Amino acid sequence: MTFRELGLTGLKVVPIGFGGIPIQRLNQETVAAIIDRMIDDGVNFIDTARGYTTSEAMIGIALEGGKRQKFILATKSMARDYDQMKADIETSLRLLKTDYIDVYQCHLIKDLEQYRLIMSENGAYKALLEAKADGKIGHIGMTAHSAAFVSEVIQEMPFETLQFPYNLVERQGEPLFEIAHKRGIGIIVMKPMAGGAISNGALSLKFIMNNPHVTVAIPGMDQVGQVTTNTAVLKQSFHFSALENEEMSEIVNALGETFCRRCGYCLPCPQGIDIPTQFLMEGYLTRYNLQDWAKSRYEGLSLKADACVDCGACEPKCPYNLPIRKMLKHVVSQFEKANL
Repeated sequence: MTFRELGLTGLKVVPIGFGGIPIQRLNQETVAAIIDRMIDDGVNFIDTARGYTTSEAMIGIALEGGKRQKFILATKSMARDYDQMKADIETSLRLLKTDYIDVYQCHLIKDLEQYRLIMSENGAYKALLEAKADGKIGHIGMTAHSAAFVSEVIQEMPFETLQFPYNLVERQGEPLFEIAHKRGIGIIVMKPMAGGAISNGALSLKFIMNNPHVTVAIPGMDQVGQVTTNTAVLKQSFHFSALENEEMSEIVNALGETFCRRCGYCLPCPQGIDIPTQFLMEGYLTRYNLQDWAKSRYEGLSLKADACVDCGACEPKCPYNLPIRKMLKHVVSQFEKANL
């Protein structure tokens, strides 16, 4: 099996790993079978999160019996302050049934304000440093969706890994990956199938694997067979045929009309709506089959899509010319339909 080094962490990772979002809807028996197939197929990287409801607990149970040592285990927390991050680390250790987590990440940092809070005297990063010194975690990473934000901190941030969306359609991270690679920061790719919007997952994974600055992609998998299908990409030539190039262009063109890359150029909204997050929540609702989780997270937003007053200030700023106002109305209708 091929390995790539996760930045300067010293961890050697099989470049197709496992994303723990979709297993929330599975039973424990199926999760155990997926973990067993990952062992059989050589997958050695698991990523989950405190916010993925039952995901950490189900993975922890599935890794009992000596299986934990076969994996590089990563999780993450939305905590921004010291006390909450300290508590979340302990919760993750308990649920994952381990005394050591290889990579613990500050999850979904949106902007400089949140970043500065995390890095402050009583911020979450302090708790992570303490946990690392105590041997509870090995390395500290961050996850983000905004290329504009990451570009502001990439040259100075102390994080050892960066988790960021990347696929056939969402390519805004490429220049960031190059900078990160030069700094020795490992790149973990989330949303390799664009949240389920790309049906030919193997082609998108092949595209991702072609990027020398990417360490590992973490497709969410909810069926045993998906493990073998995804890892089979590593046994193929990464050369693209004329037909594959044509199909990639067709996918980009088809999704380009209404697919948000979460670049953030549409912001700030005069009403204060976090526009990219509205589309992210809709994706969880309609493509991940996680309706209850998506509805809960959407309802927790301080401002939702229905706060749009149709001013149109966002649309001229979108580099992809997306019909943002129309798309926000669609978000509203999808969540209304889900609540019926």
